[in-house]
Amino acid sequence: MGRELEYWEQVERSLAKRFRKDIWTPFMTAIRQYEMIQAGDRIAVCISGGKDSMLLAVLLRMLSRFTTIPYELEYLVMDPGYNPANREKIERNAEKLNLPVRIIESDIFEVANGTERNPCYLCARMRRGHLYAYARDLGCNKIALGHHFSDVIETTVMAMFYGGQLQGMMPKLHSTNFPGMELIRPLYCVHEEDIISWKQYNGLDFLQCACRFTEQAHLSGDGVGESKRQEVKLLLRELRKTNPNVEANIFHALHSVSLDTFPGWKTRGTLHSFLEDYDQRGAAPEDGT
Repeated sequence: MGRELEYWEQVERSLAKRFRKDIWTPFMTAIRQYEMIQAGDRIAVCISGGKDSMLLAVLLRMLSRFTTIPYELEYLVMDPGYNPANREKIERNAEKLNLPVRIIESDIFEVANGTERNPCYLCARMRRGHLYAYARDLGCNKIALGHHFSDVIETTVMAMFYGGQLQGMMPKLHSTNFPGMELIRPLYCVHEEDIISWKQYNGLDFLQCACRFTEQAHLSGDGVGESKRQEVKLLLRELRKTNPNVEANIFHALHSVSLDTFPGWKTRGTLHSFLEDYDQRGAAPEDGT
């Protein structure tokens, strides 16, 4: 008989076996399709303490052992000002999953919660800046974030409904403020419901965002509170009842944008109009109206 697997090894086995189709395969699809990892990369895995980033850390560690493309990992935890119980939960889960995390101290929650205008945007921006800087100091050339398929869809709908623009979430980005650094999102094709199933199957209890805005959503009773993202999440849930493919269709639409049918678009920060070369282009395919 072989030795009994340690807990973290059982978690990895669940990804290789039970969740191979729903998590491992779409994870590998994103890595390959969007060319996220190259030989010699040193990647900082950014761990918030939630289910998504913890799963990301485990998947990238697994891949690093099996791939023929050599790369190195650093596991960074950004503590934006968690209370002691939440901080302890992160450390406990990291130990259970055998992740040697480095914890970065900050006062981001205090700063972000002090403003009523776009506090979530400010919090995310400040976190990312801290992570880029720390990762660069460790010799990393990439940071990996835990945004998944559902985040991509929700962000797209939010931008259209509340931002007045058609805007997606890219699978990878070059940093504008940290030259030579790149952001990658390896969970880009993984659905949130499958991440939840993996968490429940392994009996894991992860941290929520733990800021006052998500607490308000929880206390509101409808799961929405002040969060537009939660509102969109509930809307998509309702739409799936009559159109199970609604999210897949939005995802495919992001990959097949037909600029010939848009009166305006923005690229590299500059707005453009179809009138710029309307006469030169001549006849275009009819739009069916």
